[in-house]
Amino acid sequence: MDYKGFDKIIIGIDPGTNVMGYGILGIKGKNPMLVALGAIKLNKFESHYLRLRRIYERVLGLVEQYLPDEMAIEAPFFGKNVQSMLKLGRAQGVAMAAALSRDIPIVEYEPRKIKMAITGNGAASKEQVREMLKRILPISQSQLEDLELDATDGLAAALCHYYESSKPLATAGPKNWKDYIAKNPDKVKL
Repeated sequence: MDYKGFDKIIIGIDPGTNVMGYGILGIKGKNPMLVALGAIKLNKFESHYLRLRRIYERVLGLVEQYLPDEMAIEAPFFGKNVQSMLKLGRAQGVAMAAALSRDIPIVEYEPRKIKMAITGNGAASKEQVREMLKRILPISQSQLEDLELDATDGLAAALCHYYESSKPLATAGPKNWKDYIAKNPDKVKL
C-alpha cells in the first residue's frame, strides 16, 4: 500500500509491558482510514529490560515502515500499584523515545478522554471501544480476529488525536463590548 497518498498518518499506541497495542490511521481529506492494527506481545521476555528493548525496536520499525506524521499515546493512569505504574511509564517512555528519534511529535491522551472521543462514555469498556471503532472506520470482524483489545485501544488513541486535531481553532474574539467597539469602529454607530 502507498502510504504517501494520505494527507496525514497517525500512529496510536496503547503502552503495556505484557501487550502493547498499536493502530495506524491514514487521513485522506476528512476521512480517517485504517492502515494497520496489531499488538506486540511481550510476555515471552522474562526481563523487563528486554521487553523495553523490544518495544523500542518494534515502535521504531512501525515508524520507519509507515512514516507517521504524529504519535498519539495513551497516558498511564494513576493506579494503586506503584511498581506497575513505574513499569507502564517506562514502556510509554521507550515508545515515545522511538518516535522522538525520528522527530515525530507526540500527544498524550488520558484513557477517559480517548474512550469519550470514541464512544461518548469516558468509562466505556475495551469491548465497547472496539465495537465503536468497527462502526466508525469501518473494520471487518476478520481484521479483528485473534487481536488483543490493546490493538484497538492503540487505534482509538490515533482516532482520538485525529478528532482533537481536527477541531477548528477558536478565534480570539473581543474580551468585552469596549474591546469590540475599539476593534470595530466602522461597525458601531454611536
